[in-house]
Amino acid sequence: MHTIRLFTLALAILFVACEAAPEAAATDNAPQPGKSITVANKVLPAGNEPNPHAEGFNLKGSDNLALGIADSIVKYHGGRKAWDDTRFLEWNFFGARSLTWDKDKSRVRIDQPSKNMVYLLDYSDEKLTGRVRKLGDEITNTDSLSMYLNQANSMFNNDAFWLVHQFKLKDNGVTLKYGGEARTDPQAQRPSFIIDQTFAGVGNTPDNRYRLFVDKVTFRINTWQFFPRAEDTEPAIETPWSGYLPYGDIMLSGDRGGRFQLTGISAKKQMNERVFTEF
Repeated sequence: MHTIRLFTLALAILFVACEAAPEAAATDNAPQPGKSITVANKVLPAGNEPNPHAEGFNLKGSDNLALGIADSIVKYHGGRKAWDDTRFLEWNFFGARSLTWDKDKSRVRIDQPSKNMVYLLDYSDEKLTGRVRKLGDEITNTDSLSMYLNQANSMFNNDAFWLVHQFKLKDNGVTLKYGGEARTDPQAQRPSFIIDQTFAGVGNTPDNRYRLFVDKVTFRINTWQFFPRAEDTEPAIETPWSGYLPYGDIMLSGDRGGRFQLTGISAKKQMNERVFTEF
């Protein structure tokens, strides 16, 4: 996916996620903080705090309806301020590896027990540096170290996208498009908004497309689809987003169905410095 620079989720509004959206007139302009936008006769709530797009986000190429939905997603997952104030995140990716992320200092630790590997990644100096331990020994060869760090970078980009996609909708290189409505929840029988996210010139796989199905009441992602190429008509992967819980001041989902489980999720305000500096 994308480098740590692109990841830039309080709960005071969590329990109003199901409240009716305030009435407001439709607008033809890009959504602004504190204003609502109408999509197919449904008024989307907008947060009272800004949700600025990253430098390089394709604002001109994105449409207003998708932007309004994206801002509502952020609001009902805790809000932009809660996400920005979340410092440490921990999770386990499908039982294969554990990740610890210091958002403030742009550092990541990855433990991969099956291969007896530990990666300490540091992005704070505008480039990827770090240390790697394999089978109990630290990698010192420059070429080998670079190879392993790049592999770990790809792991982190992928794994973080699965966990916090809802906060990455206005990243660098992203274009958002409104895709209409569909019914994806057989129990609630509520239609969902659809938005498509494509990329340009960023990440390991810039040709990807993601399609998100967003509940029209709670504005939580309930299903996502992954397309290896933006022009593909059938997704390579489709999973639910279930098991939403509060972690710190943000809402996260760890259940992607079947074997696709993100476990051990936590959001902490403090953590021992040695986690990111020592094996």
